[in-house]
Amino acid sequence: MVTAFVDMIGFALLLPLMPLYAQRFGADPFTIGLLISSFALAQMIAAPFWGRLSDRLGRRPMILASLALSAVSFLIFAFADTVALLLLCRLMQGAGGGNMSVLSAYISDAVGPEERAKGLGWITACTSAGVMIGPAIGSLAIGAGLGPASPGLIAAGLCVLNILFAWRWLPESSSAAERAKPRPKRRIRQQIAAVLGHPNVPAHSLVWIYSAAMMAFMAMNGVLALYLAHRFKIHEGNIGWFYFTIGLVSVIMRAVVLGWAVRRFGEVRVLRLGALMVGVGMILMPFGTNLWLFMAAALFIPTGTSLLFPSTTSLISRYADPREVGQTLGVQQAFGGMSRLLGPIWGGAVFQQIGPGVPFWIGGGLVLLTTLFAFRLQPGEARRRPPRAKA
Repeated sequence: MVTAFVDMIGFALLLPLMPLYAQRFGADPFTIGLLISSFALAQMIAAPFWGRLSDRLGRRPMILASLALSAVSFLIFAFADTVALLLLCRLMQGAGGGNMSVLSAYISDAVGPEERAKGLGWITACTSAGVMIGPAIGSLAIGAGLGPASPGLIAAGLCVLNILFAWRWLPESSSAAERAKPRPKRRIRQQIAAVLGHPNVPAHSLVWIYSAAMMAFMAMNGVLALYLAHRFKIHEGNIGWFYFTIGLVSVIMRAVVLGWAVRRFGEVRVLRLGALMVGVGMILMPFGTNLWLFMAAALFIPTGTSLLFPSTTSLISRYADPREVGQTLGVQQAFGGMSRLLGPIWGGAVFQQIGPGVPFWIGGGLVLLTTLFAFRLQPGEARRRPPRAKA
């Protein structure tokens, strides 16, 4: 949890600044969309391999390696003065960001099935806390006159501290005996082909639900800073507080509400409610005639995603073969990576060519369509694996 929290602080320090820096270097909205989506391209390629390697070599070494990549990418951001260097930074961040499949597999190792969504919720609560705090730190650094390189340098320093912390205190979650067991011969590409060819299989449906919702979410994120600047004159010095508010709601939902909701209603029903809230929130956001009304609609998004994404990942881990949980979650992240790649591209193009509010409406419609597929899932349908015996 601490590792995920500090890692995300560093990442989120740069998240709202990236489009504004790119715009300063001469990039148009479509180019900014490509820049944002480059993270997802690298993540899409890297995630299945991180997961597969973690099944074979252990979760801890893969987490440390991904943190090292992130540290280098933050240094590149600190000294970037062209769009090309920002692109290199995003690609390296995406390669390091493929570790989400490893973190999810770590939770699957350490937490029993009944508590898995709660465990994933706690991890994502920590990442949400990072999203909440990171942008505020970045804005404060710039507002204090430390210069445009300061957010990247702060993020790199935090990442190095995180590596030292994880090296000293993060234990391995999978045993050597587990990693030595014979594994299915199914390759990553075969697993991807199965998801593409058999979308009605419940586990595959969950991957598609996750991917569609992620695409809409990332399309919105790709233009959100530009929309706030265009509509409400938000700038680098105060945009961090918007992300702080969104992150605060997400932390509360994931740390306090998610576990109770899953125990009370089950993962499938929580997933459905989350998808509905995200879809409705996206559709309502452009109707906000002032910042307060816009914020009221925007708060549906962290509330809904806090219910939707951890529940989906938890259900997928239940369906996965215990010997290839990392690879299965890596494939999920690969599909999510494709969504992260395509979402900002079409979001930026629609923002530029059709209108600032249209990406929100398209994204909301896509998520509501996803909700229809979620209602095909039956509560209690997922295979329940027994919790791993403690050493």
